[in-house]
Amino acid sequence: MARARYKHLVDQFATDIRSGKLVPGTRLPTHRQLAAEQGIALVTASRVYAELEAMGLVSGETGRGTFVRQTELPAGHGIDQICTKEGMLDLNFNSPALPGQAELLRQGLRQLASSGDIEALLHYQPHAGRKHERAIVAHYLERRGLKVDGEQVLLVNGAQHGLACAVMSLLKHGDLVAVDALTYPGFKIVASAQSLQLTPVSIAWKVSSSAEKALGSTQPISTGTQNISAAVGPDLDALERLCQTRPVRAVYAMPTLQNPLGWVMTLAQRQRLIAIARQYNLIIIEDAAYAFLADSPPPPLAALAPDITVYISGLSKSVATGLRMGFIAAPSNWIAQLERTIRATIWNTPALVTALACQWVEDGTVDYLEMEKRRDAEQRQVIAKAVFKELVTIGHPSSYFIWLPLPEEVRSDQIVMALMMQNVSVSSAEPFAITEHIPHAIRLALGSIERDKLQDTLELVRQTIDTYAYGVV
Repeated sequence: MARARYKHLVDQFATDIRSGKLVPGTRLPTHRQLAAEQGIALVTASRVYAELEAMGLVSGETGRGTFVRQTELPAGHGIDQICTKEGMLDLNFNSPALPGQAELLRQGLRQLASSGDIEALLHYQPHAGRKHERAIVAHYLERRGLKVDGEQVLLVNGAQHGLACAVMSLLKHGDLVAVDALTYPGFKIVASAQSLQLTPVSIAWKVSSSAEKALGSTQPISTGTQNISAAVGPDLDALERLCQTRPVRAVYAMPTLQNPLGWVMTLAQRQRLIAIARQYNLIIIEDAAYAFLADSPPPPLAALAPDITVYISGLSKSVATGLRMGFIAAPSNWIAQLERTIRATIWNTPALVTALACQWVEDGTVDYLEMEKRRDAEQRQVIAKAVFKELVTIGHPSSYFIWLPLPEEVRSDQIVMALMMQNVSVSSAEPFAITEHIPHAIRLALGSIERDKLQDTLELVRQTIDTYAYGVV
């Protein structure tokens, strides 16, 4: 009889949610209230909500209650949906492009067509890339603080492919990898495909001046998103405690322009992370996809610890997302296994793309585009800060994204869906979160919308948040 009652309640809630009778964001009775109202045991009430959560219909949030979820959102709140519908304003993915880049492509292809070795591009290339092209990339990396020999560089099909190659080559199924509690979703996808275990490292937050006064501290602390003013990096004390208690094999880090929080780790933080990695025999996977946007950052982790770090970046963000050329820099003793993985996955980076990319590295086009995109990102950040001046925004002044914690009682799935209905695509925190508790926040990618349309689009986001927070229409 109890089982029938329990199933009836699950079915009734599910029907009410799917029919719209219980709208997204509705707070359901507490477990105790449900037990009292329905005359069931507390454990049975908890079981009802657990099954609804497993069905994806509700979410339970510590200290807040159980809420009806927005069930019309695509999986991952849009982060795994590359193609948005026609007319959608994209604040989800960054595809930064500058005026005149199409003409640069035409010029580059004409120049390539007139080169003497064009026929060589019709044939297979060495798995790690042609020797002279690896040397070109090594010289490019040296200008960015990482001195490596060309033999230590491998060319891959974009930074995402580089991450996959590093994981496939250096780790095995079941390995435990420490990652930031909020991290790049693409690494989560790679880790899942390779059956890695990801364990979160909490984030060190700098609290606002008013909160600092109340707490009596000016040091970065680990906290939630209330009263914060910036993310200052991973909590390295937490990383060390994790390594003391669990068999961590590697750490995935974005020390320069972390995605999604935008921090740039200090030299002292980098040295501490390396010390922990050496003490506990960790491999460091350094993702530098957005590092070009930071002006004069500390040296890469790979420069400070070249024997235990695999460095991965590419030209997708700095040049064009369609230019799928990335690179790995690694210790010499890892090169052979990385090269085997490249052979197994793509054989070699497409020769035409690689030749064009290396031509642009040599003639200064990449340097020019990186400088101009840094300026472009700075201007977009100014626009965003002005629009959201009354809200907390977390990010770097020259990054192409911001993290926006939502006001108390505002749910991210409501905001994402409401904006989607207005043809604006944003991402919730869900794709970035490693922890069970997912903060109510959105990440806004600033690099895809034309700059003259950005302010109006961001105003629409702010108005939508105000509507749910304050009932402002």
